Amino acid sequence: MLPSVLRTFVPLLAGWIIVALTGLGFSVDSGSVQTAFAVAAAYYLLFRFVERAVEKFGGPAWVKGVAGALLGYARPPQYSSTDDAAELVRQSRQ
Repeated sequence: MLPSVLRTFVPLLAGWIIVALTGLGFSVDSGSVQTAFAVAAAYYLLFRFVERAVEKFGGPAWVKGVAGALLGYARPPQYSSTDDAAELVRQSRQ
């Protein structure tokens, strides 16, 4: 769960930092909050796209690692896939 949390909050923090450093504003009004979230979403999408492109098309492993690190955790979270509803219920109760 930690990778998921990190990969959610690091882009949000990066969005706020980018907005602050570029002079777009750093107040807590709705306009700057929307700008920060838009920048955070673009930041996340850019580095996630780089990760997926390296996985799909091949490329230097270090590029994928750097993109992941800039998202807060070098590897994407791993989730177990299952179609067994009873197993999912058991896992959720643990």
